[in-house]
Amino acid sequence: MVLLGALHFPDPPENPSSVDDALLQQVAQGDQDAFKQLYQLTDRSVYSFILSIVKNPQDAEEVMQETYMKVWTSASAYQAQGKPLAWIFTIARNLCYMKFRELKRQADIGFDDLDGAEQGEVCPQIEQAADKLVLKAALELLKEEERQIVLLKNSSGLKHREIAQALKLPLATVLSKYNRAMKKLEQYLREE
Repeated sequence: MVLLGALHFPDPPENPSSVDDALLQQVAQGDQDAFKQLYQLTDRSVYSFILSIVKNPQDAEEVMQETYMKVWTSASAYQAQGKPLAWIFTIARNLCYMKFRELKRQADIGFDDLDGAEQGEVCPQIEQAADKLVLKAALELLKEEERQIVLLKNSSGLKHREIAQALKLPLATVLSKYNRAMKKLEQYLREE
């Protein structure tokens, strides 16, 4: 487990940057073992990325399933550029924004299937852990992009260079946003 001050992040998974164009080509050819390997190498990074955008575990799980379905059905459309993880993140980000539009349309039309008590409800197992509550509150202080960078770095184990590629940001920007975000988190934890 990665320990960052009072923040606890799970151990980083196998290196998701080991995903290469050849693996995605195998997926494009319908190789289920290759797809399973791709999933195992990227699932934690992709989930962290999605959760940093939608901020709701149930929506994140739904978007994650849609993301991997899209990867499976669209792998043949991937153009080898040496950045399959960035391609997967792009799919995930687009599906997150589609989810937001869908929720907005439902709210605009008045199809509120959820009663007020369930809106924004988080998984009870997560709510029970005090450390996770502190971490969630601390992460809420960050801007969306800062939160994505921190989660991708500390939860998924990506390097700053890989995060910069995945988010299509300059490396210097990723480094400064990461450092600024960590200072905000440290200050918040000192005050708590």
